[in-house]
Amino acid sequence: FLGSRRGSQLVSTSHSAAVLDGVTGMNPLSPYLNVDPRYLVQDTEEFILPTGASKTRGRFELAFFTIGGCCITGAAFGALNGLRLGVKETPNMAWSKPKNVQILNMVTKQGALWANTLGSVALLYSAFGVIIEKTRGAEDDLNTVAAGVMTGMLYKSTAGLRGIARGGLAGLALTGAYALYNNWEHIRGSSTRMSL
Repeated sequence: FLGSRRGSQLVSTSHSAAVLDGVTGMNPLSPYLNVDPRYLVQDTEEFILPTGASKTRGRFELAFFTIGGCCITGAAFGALNGLRLGVKETPNMAWSKPKNVQILNMVTKQGALWANTLGSVALLYSAFGVIIEKTRGAEDDLNTVAAGVMTGMLYKSTAGLRGIARGGLAGLALTGAYALYNNWEHIRGSSTRMSL
């Protein structure tokens, strides 16, 4: 009697699942999670953007990455340069504690100097880029080049007019090369179309 009762419950449960599946189109995954699997398909973006927001990061969001990356790059380059200078300045000293301390001091000093320099340049560049973007209301390569020129000019402003001109030209050359590299495929495509 007990076996037939369990069997009737099993038939009743499977019958109600079949009725539920037939009526609502839902496929029971488990007794606790009875949802339509069509709702679980992820065919859209996994994040929600505010209305009118772009899907790419703007200059302000990229500024933090730029400044941090430049500081780390400067510290690494400065440490290698300090190691080179430390070994060069102590060629006749035996490998001992004083030589190690002198090399370590040079590595630390050069690492901090280069990290500070590149971080300052990146901060100026990012600030000018954000200000120019907000002022113009557009994001293009003109902002990049203008921010580079202004950064070079301000960074070298203590060196007089000649230094300001050199800094502006250096900023123009670096950011112009970056803009050219960024748009190389577009430039090649348009030149190919013009030659046809």
